[in-house]
Amino acid sequence: MSNDYVLTPEGKEKLEAELLYLENEKRAEVGERIKIAREFGDISENSEYDDAKNEQGMLEVRIAQINDILANATVVEAPKRSNRVTVGSTVTVDMGGRERVFTIVGGAEANAAEGKISNDSPVGSVLLGSKKGDQLTTEGPTGRKIEITVLNIEH
Repeated sequence: MSNDYVLTPEGKEKLEAELLYLENEKRAEVGERIKIAREFGDISENSEYDDAKNEQGMLEVRIAQINDILANATVVEAPKRSNRVTVGSTVTVDMGGRERVFTIVGGAEANAAEGKISNDSPVGSVLLGSKKGDQLTTEGPTGRKIEITVLNIEH
């Protein structure tokens, strides 16, 4: 596992809440599923038991992953007064004639569906340090050139 995580304060809070839920509620639920599945008899051919044990394994991996992120993360706050894009900034850009809004976050809390992009992604990394009016070019994962104009920055 990597130890160069970057988190916003909101991202840290979200991970701490998820960890609390997984360790207290979800673990108990899975434990109960395993207990009930054992009562069905022979566990060698018991799909309910196998499913519950698989879920337990995935749950423990996620708990370990969150613990590692929280133990090794650097929490960064966007400066209150800055005209440049930093981790934590919300940036409005024009990408090929289409207006998009992104929040720059660390990789551990990136979620494209929520408009949160990693500071290590092609778009996120080119936006870091830019200011309003900058025209930038980056290369997407398919090798296509992406033209970006910074329209607005909020912290």
